Amino acid sequence: MIRKLLLTTSFLFVAFVLPAQAFEIEPVGSESGIEAWLVSEDAVPVVALEVLFHAGSHLDPDGKSGLADMTTSLMTEGAGDLDSQAFASRLRDLNVSVSVSAGRDTVKIQMRTLSQNIPEAFELVRLALTQPRFDEGDVARVRAQSLASLAQDREDPDTVAYRAFFAEVFDGHPYAASPSGTPESIAAITVDDMRSYAAMAFARDNISVAVVGDITAAELAPLIDSTFGSLPETTDRKDPGDIAPLTPGTTVIERDNPQSVVVFGMDGMKRDDEDFIPAFVMNYMLGGGSFVSRMFKEVREERGLVYSVYTSLYPLSHGGLTLGYFATSNATAGEALEVATAQILDVAENGITAEELDAAKTYLTGSYALRFDSSRAIAGQLAAIQFEGLGLDYVDRRNSLVNAVTLEDISRAASRLLKPDAMRVVAVGAPEGITASPEAEAEAGAADETPAN
Repeated sequence: MIRKLLLTTSFLFVAFVLPAQAFEIEPVGSESGIEAWLVSEDAVPVVALEVLFHAGSHLDPDGKSGLADMTTSLMTEGAGDLDSQAFASRLRDLNVSVSVSAGRDTVKIQMRTLSQNIPEAFELVRLALTQPRFDEGDVARVRAQSLASLAQDREDPDTVAYRAFFAEVFDGHPYAASPSGTPESIAAITVDDMRSYAAMAFARDNISVAVVGDITAAELAPLIDSTFGSLPETTDRKDPGDIAPLTPGTTVIERDNPQSVVVFGMDGMKRDDEDFIPAFVMNYMLGGGSFVSRMFKEVREERGLVYSVYTSLYPLSHGGLTLGYFATSNATAGEALEVATAQILDVAENGITAEELDAAKTYLTGSYALRFDSSRAIAGQLAAIQFEGLGLDYVDRRNSLVNAVTLEDISRAASRLLKPDAMRVVAVGAPEGITASPEAEAEAGAADETPAN
């Protein structure tokens, strides 16, 4: 089955431009059982590949947080017969870019190449994925870079706040550990750990593949097999189970800063929840819509209390959160939190207006095409849609799903998510009017002693 994606904006790749047109999304099956989604377009001689694995930092063993991050950082630092310098030279000579990165739920591989170098580019991806070298000198260098980054992050209030927040709301779950690790965990990671992680995390049963550009389905199918076909059929990854409901409370991490950073949140939902699209539309009007959101209008525009403020949905494979953030002067931190909480309560109790709903639909449907404005962006969107199991026709259906949201849907989603009495708050600075919960004081001290990342 072929689905068509109508783009209303230009398609950019580096310095090349393709005219606006309809793109066919074609599933391409391979002999190894992997299905890639392809947008074939020969107007520009480039190809973008995006791969997502259901893996990430939640698979890091106890005491080895940062393992996924360190492993993926080293996968392009030499592979097969090519040491790090030779691998980098090969990428440069072919004008190919390959990157590998890890999040809480994912390992992502991105590749871009000129179409004349497609076979060589896919071979470099294969080597990085299946034969990373983990040479001693490269491991030492990446380890030192990670430690330096952790030391810098300790001084960043935003990073300190988010790390403490996630550690608290995910307490007892692998998501609680920072994907970047700690100095102690980074120092403890061995090459055997990295090889074990790669062997456990990457397989054909947990992969999503999207390709966009100057390549046909007939050309792509054998490349999928040669690049990914040698991976194990299934993974041996553990299932950590779903996150528990968060524990309400307030943590204050004292810092001698002129302003305070405040992260707050409530329980959320997974991406496959039937109320996710209504919640997405609701969040746009609450705090996700920048200048038009209630948070921006009430907390910043009307009262001038904050430098920035927003809310967002944070869906994960094993749960979700509803997040909020603002930065303000120490003197106005308490008042800003009070006004932000009032906006949450108002939407929870009263929903949004018909005018707000119409405005949200207009923006969210009209701006959707902007997510597909480059070959890399299209590949990223298609890989993510596969990863979430939303279906090949999701691109066609997405705007109709948004347009179908009613005020009743908004009220139902808001009542599920927006519960100020069940909110977790982390403030970093010297916030006036924000007091730590008794049970959170020890946590604040522990968070302040641990280098942030």
